Amino acid sequence: MNKLLAIVGLLLLLACASVSAAQPPKDSVYALPLPLVDQDGRSFDWRERRGTVQLVSMFYTSCQYICPLIVDSGKAIERQLSAAERARLGLLLISMDPARDTPAALRKVATQRKLDTTRWTLARPRPQDVRSIAGLLGIRYRLLEDGEFNHTSALVLLDAEGRIIARTERMGSRPDADFMAAVKLALATD
Repeated sequence: MNKLLAIVGLLLLLACASVSAAQPPKDSVYALPLPLVDQDGRSFDWRERRGTVQLVSMFYTSCQYICPLIVDSGKAIERQLSAAERARLGLLLISMDPARDTPAALRKVATQRKLDTTRWTLARPRPQDVRSIAGLLGIRYRLLEDGEFNHTSALVLLDAEGRIIARTERMGSRPDADFMAAVKLALATD
């Protein structure tokens, strides 16, 4: 009887552990389901990225001004990392213009900018999800009459569980030193 109770107790403990492992922490961005379609036309939920430290931002492919700097900023951070660190970092750029940012448009940017799509993912959400994700990441945007967007330029660092641990609005080829330190620390503790 005691063995049976011990086995039942162990099974309950394992069941509880698997349920808690399946659920992201309450302060995780992954608490919000977010279906996306990437540059290869693959549909996925961003919660699949759980388990990997991520740099996340929002952009749109027809942007000629700040969005290329967002990409440059991600590339600059990559250059400061060792090969082993780069392999443990995911980079996710989410479109704020899903109507025009088709997988082909996303792929074109990835190809033109020579982004390694084993680490970089360019994706579009459903139109109804753009505001939610922007709000969650603290990115403000506004559609202009000419089809362009005014928007915040930010890189958001997520730990492996999807918690926001750092953010920078400094864009360009020289990474923000404090943000870079946070990236390295997140990769070291992952």
